[in-house]
Amino acid sequence: MKFSTILGATIGSAIDGSDGDDSTVDGAIIGAATAAAVRVAVPLAVTFATGWLVWRGIGKARDAVFGPKPVTE
Repeated sequence: MKFSTILGATIGSAIDGSDGDDSTVDGAIIGAATAAAVRVAVPLAVTFATGWLVWRGIGKARDAVFGPKPVTE
């Protein structure tokens, strides 16, 4: 089990336990699942943003060299 999963479970359990209504197990499960989802989503978002910035930079460099594309309607 990864440290981020354990940390997510601990934080989820603490948040769920603060209201005092029920067991903290469901908060721990939700916290662990959230940590696992974030571990997948963050690298995907960073990869997408990097690709978008590179694509935009290539477009700006092309416009600087060849001039802007003519608008066709």
